[in-house]
Amino acid sequence: MKKNMLIKTNNMVIMRSPNYNFDFNMHTGFFARWGKTKDDDPDYSPYGCEIVDCEIDTRCHGAGKVCDFCYKKNNSTGEYMSLETFKKLHSILPPTVTQIAFGIGDLPNEDGSRGNPDMWDIFQYCRDNKIVPNVTINGEGTTDDVADKLAYYCGAVAVSAYDNDKTFNSIKKLTDRGMDQINIHFFLANETFEKAKRLIDVRFNDDRLAKMNAIVFLSLKQKGRAVGRYTRLPQDKFDELVKYALDRDVPLGFDSCSAAKFMKAVNDDPKYAPYIEPCESSLFSSYFSVKGDFFPCSFMEGEDDWVDGIKLDDIQNFHKDLWFNEKVVKFRNSVINCRTCKQSCVHYDI
Repeated sequence: MKKNMLIKTNNMVIMRSPNYNFDFNMHTGFFARWGKTKDDDPDYSPYGCEIVDCEIDTRCHGAGKVCDFCYKKNNSTGEYMSLETFKKLHSILPPTVTQIAFGIGDLPNEDGSRGNPDMWDIFQYCRDNKIVPNVTINGEGTTDDVADKLAYYCGAVAVSAYDNDKTFNSIKKLTDRGMDQINIHFFLANETFEKAKRLIDVRFNDDRLAKMNAIVFLSLKQKGRAVGRYTRLPQDKFDELVKYALDRDVPLGFDSCSAAKFMKAVNDDPKYAPYIEPCESSLFSSYFSVKGDFFPCSFMEGEDDWVDGIKLDDIQNFHKDLWFNEKVVKFRNSVINCRTCKQSCVHYDI
């Protein structure tokens, strides 16, 4: 066996090296990472990211409305990433990439007036290159044809909770097509706390949700339209919400920004701790904007040292020009320190 080896089969991506290893099942979504031993967790991937977050459309009608908590400030105007640009982006990605989480606004419709017209071709290109595409949708425009395509291309689909009927109907269409990695994404802030509890209550009381995977709570980011409108959920209410769901056996998840709060909520319970991934930006994941430019994560775009990202045209060698770029290494070290101290995200008060 070679000292460093990456194998891609029809169903598996397998990475082996002395200090960094992983197994990823493209069919089930199972992912396991370890270092020198199975009990060792590496601080970061020395070979490049495992997951990419990629924005391919900034235009969004927000299930019929402009959302007042959108950290991207998206609306019906904007731009989309072409297949040509995506291919250029893909060409610089390391072979360790297993999944791409695509950021979109609207789903493509038949007359081309909404959504990225190249989205399905981009998803097909991913599959042709043994990368699993995942996507978050707003529940608008989930026709039978669209649901068929999502089920064909995607490993996981999250449906944002804007309108219950649109959200729940979309979930049922996808689970009826055999998808088992279907989640609800719910925006969590002090002002949405009671609504979050009501969503937990309805999880097993609405047949449309019978086969969905979990409710995933996304904590407030003080950026974009949310600034001044919403306040973060305090730890005691966060604890209450977690207990409320667990007492009712409702499967739940949180974004990685919420990892420290969740660990506190479950008192570092070993039943949950191995499955909690803190911030992984620049450690195991990368974000690319609709123009193809790199930022450590989508929340850092236009902020602090990241007013401008690393331009796609300036990335000739992923490791030299991006992964071990001085600015990226500086950011990575701050994240590693943050993970070590187990505090909430240092970049945004959540």
